[in-house]
Amino acid sequence: MNKILEGRPHPKEDPKAALGPGRQFRRPRPWRAAGAALVLIVATVCLQPATGRAAEGSGPTTLDCGQIPSKLVSAPLNNYCVALPGGYSASSARYPVMYFLHGMFEDEQSWAERGGKAILDALLAKGQVGPFIVVLPNAGKTFYVNSFDGKVRYEDYFVQEIIPYIDQHYRTIAKPASRGIFGISMGGYGALHLAMRHPDLFGSVSAQSAALLPKFPDPLPSTGRWGFYARVLQEPFGSPLNESYFDANNPLTLAEHPEAFEGLKMYFDCGKEDRYGFNEGNALLDQVLSSKSFPHQFALREGNHGWSYEDMYMQDALLFEWQGFGQASKSAAAGGAHGRSK
Repeated sequence: MNKILEGRPHPKEDPKAALGPGRQFRRPRPWRAAGAALVLIVATVCLQPATGRAAEGSGPTTLDCGQIPSKLVSAPLNNYCVALPGGYSASSARYPVMYFLHGMFEDEQSWAERGGKAILDALLAKGQVGPFIVVLPNAGKTFYVNSFDGKVRYEDYFVQEIIPYIDQHYRTIAKPASRGIFGISMGGYGALHLAMRHPDLFGSVSAQSAALLPKFPDPLPSTGRWGFYARVLQEPFGSPLNESYFDANNPLTLAEHPEAFEGLKMYFDCGKEDRYGFNEGNALLDQVLSSKSFPHQFALREGNHGWSYEDMYMQDALLFEWQGFGQASKSAAAGGAHGRSK
């Protein structure tokens, strides 16, 4: 069942989601149990992302920006930045990685310019999260999908070129459980879309103020809110808007078949006063997932849309992603210890 979050979590709270039941083993002999415990301790220290003082010592994140060589898209869509942990250059450690997807009319620089970097750096300084890499791709107005006319294959670019490039050029932990994706507004749509369609790549997904729309009215108005939607959606979804193609890519449609992304950790929230009405689409996504008994976290919060909303609540998504990375590390550590105790 979904967990409805009321209000904003206290900064010191770090709710832990239950891990699945482990494999059953015969009771080990005393010396084996001691050895397994030692291995578990060592593995946990080595694999679990740093928290507390270790996180504080890593310092603020630093940006590294460039272009990804691409056969699928052209500049500026292949521009990107990466926010690296403060201690990245002085270590040889590998880090979990979170892909942050920007909103409409933004680009790879918006994370730093609009406040995302400052929010993450504050969490690091307080020891509420440990170091992880944040990847900031530029997506223009693509909605992170392959365009209906086939001219801009952004989804293919993301899956086939961005992720492999990042794993090859930065010290990521290149495993789905240590790879998360988070987006806001248009990027929230993109994060949910990509995670639901490619659960083999991502262990967790977060979305805030996701641009979720149910079916369009017929006829489609040319003015007002729906007229605005139609105009901004024409580039990725056809001009005139191809509603069948939009529906096929819509996270609300993908949510009807949660068996396709079983095991994906999911969090999303939206402002009750969202000026684009996305609160309605987010509430509908919660209803669909709940009707399918798919576990997720969802909240409608006080607030509107945009970076004023993110200033209040972005930390909640970042804490969720960090929690997922920690669970992945503990599972890996436990698996290593069990394997050696046989």
